[in-house]
Amino acid sequence: MTDGAATHLWRPYTQMKTAAPPLEAVATQGSRIRLRDGRDLIDGIASWWTAVHGYNHPHIAQAVSRQLAAMPHVMFGGLTHAPAERLAARLASLLPGDLDHVFLTDSGSVAVEVALKMAAQLWLNRGVAGRTRILAFRGGYHGDTMGAMSVCDPEEGMHRRFGAYLPGQVFADLPVDAAATAALDALLARHRDSLAAVIVEPLVQGAGGMRMHAPEVLATVARLAARHGLPLIADEIFTGFGRTGTLFACEQAGIVPDILCLSKALTGGTMALAATVARSEVFDAFWSDDPAAALMHGPTFMANPLACAAANASLDLFETEPRLAQARSIGECLASGLSPLRDVPGVADVRVLGAIGVVQLDHAPDLATLKARLVGRGVWVRPFGDIVYLTPALTISPDDLAVLIEALVATVREKAA
Repeated sequence: MTDGAATHLWRPYTQMKTAAPPLEAVATQGSRIRLRDGRDLIDGIASWWTAVHGYNHPHIAQAVSRQLAAMPHVMFGGLTHAPAERLAARLASLLPGDLDHVFLTDSGSVAVEVALKMAAQLWLNRGVAGRTRILAFRGGYHGDTMGAMSVCDPEEGMHRRFGAYLPGQVFADLPVDAAATAALDALLARHRDSLAAVIVEPLVQGAGGMRMHAPEVLATVARLAARHGLPLIADEIFTGFGRTGTLFACEQAGIVPDILCLSKALTGGTMALAATVARSEVFDAFWSDDPAAALMHGPTFMANPLACAAANASLDLFETEPRLAQARSIGECLASGLSPLRDVPGVADVRVLGAIGVVQLDHAPDLATLKARLVGRGVWVRPFGDIVYLTPALTISPDDLAVLIEALVATVREKAA
């Protein structure tokens, strides 16, 4: 092992022995990351899809600064505060149907854990035993904690090595056609008495491979879950807050899930915060004179006031600035700009939804080389598996977006040459 301060940090999704040294970021602004060596990179993935308003938006920064001066944190057990109260009320007003009950945590994985826990305890509080499993979909990804890992794709996902440690769940293919719909219906019927809920990523399976499906597919999932009396959990951690062209992806299918998970762009990419939001029927199962019927979950930093202030400021921007129109405009540019790659050897697919553009290759490339070539062209893009994708800030300038698209196209063509 080499010496030096850099060896003290254990990095995400990285083989520390063989990986190239990471690039050191020293500042951000808009859609750009400034490196220690003076280079600026145009960020093509908005820091894992979080910085929807770009970096350093003054409205969010000012809100966090004001909250920092007043109260950076207070425990949420037995206490409350205005930023959390306001955020919960605003989310309830924005989400479809009666998704009115907001449980605030500190990461997307934990939001999923809470959703799974809500679904399991819902049945226990109703006096029904044995409902311990979740039906999830192949190709899905829901996080890196143990419960969340258990509902990720068990064969192709990044957590397949942990199969022996994880709860056994039920997996199905998305109902993209009549045969898959019939198979899902039969599977739900067969396992109904052991299932607590169904979980799905609406419209896009994100970190599992950026697989996209039509709103009709999502509507079918919701219809079949309801037919079999199962709560539906919608994981909108990636898709929430404009990424698919609507504020929430569920809107495009006209569905109201029983539980919905949010994170990532919730604070505009400035602070760690997540929310698990339940419909009244779910919440009512926990409303009791029995202390044991309460939801026994409480992260130390849940409802952190700084993060809630950032989230409220981010919602202000969705109200006052044209984010959804910007997402649709980005989608049009991605569709036209990436389209020429459809005819390039080695490209298996090109797909776009909202402000998400994906180029799927016919096999996994040398990712380190691919990333280095993209950095050499002045852009920060982090391909994984067999895909190269763009999910830029919704505020990215047309010029920066053009550079991003041109860099990706040139790099993929270079690989094919």
